[in-house]
Amino acid sequence: MGLFRLVTGLPGPSGFGSASTAEQVTAGIDASNLTVIITGGASGIGTETARVFALRGANVIIAARNLEAADGAKQLIQRTAPASRVDILELDLSSLKSVRAFADKFLSMDLPLNILINNAGVMFCPYQLSRDGIEMQFATNHLGHFLLTNLLLEKMRSTAKKTGIEGRIINLSSIAHKHTYKGGIWFDRLNDKDVYSDKKAYGQSKLANILHANELSRRLQVLSFMHNYTKNHTKKK
Repeated sequence: MGLFRLVTGLPGPSGFGSASTAEQVTAGIDASNLTVIITGGASGIGTETARVFALRGANVIIAARNLEAADGAKQLIQRTAPASRVDILELDLSSLKSVRAFADKFLSMDLPLNILINNAGVMFCPYQLSRDGIEMQFATNHLGHFLLTNLLLEKMRSTAKKTGIEGRIINLSSIAHKHTYKGGIWFDRLNDKDVYSDKKAYGQSKLANILHANELSRRLQVLSFMHNYTKNHTKKK
């Protein structure tokens, strides 16, 4: 039934389906009190996500490697939402140095952070290593986002505490996570050119996105529970 709905676009329990547009899903939502970072916001799904957030009033940060493409996306967005605030910051997720520089730059802007959308990625690359000596698809699709999330997590926590609005971290993955190396992620052979498959390497990077999201959810829920338990326990005393 799930695949049938996906192909036909029939709505699910939420009232939306694969044929629903971002504007339809967000109709009536006021996001004017939100700040969102979207990696890979210069093209594709990232640009459309940025456009609709801007349309709903959010302060949008486009994190992109190609600044010229990002500026084109910004102009497109502001034609739809002329009053929107859209900032562009350079980010090359295949470089851990670039990720750290991006985080430092964003934090220096002293903005809140409500939503982080880890959208950027590369797909089916010929074998190559990143500047840090890591297989390119794993470096870009997972490790860069992993580091970025960790560097911004405290800002998201402080924003949530200050505003009372629960933050959101969204990792975009793919059904390709089902088509990876036998046994899942080959950490011990991550950079091994002899066994490299562009499709399986992509699949393992997407599997890493899902595992990262699951573990983030588990840890943050535990932290939230412990915070609430401590607060309530203290009040009772």
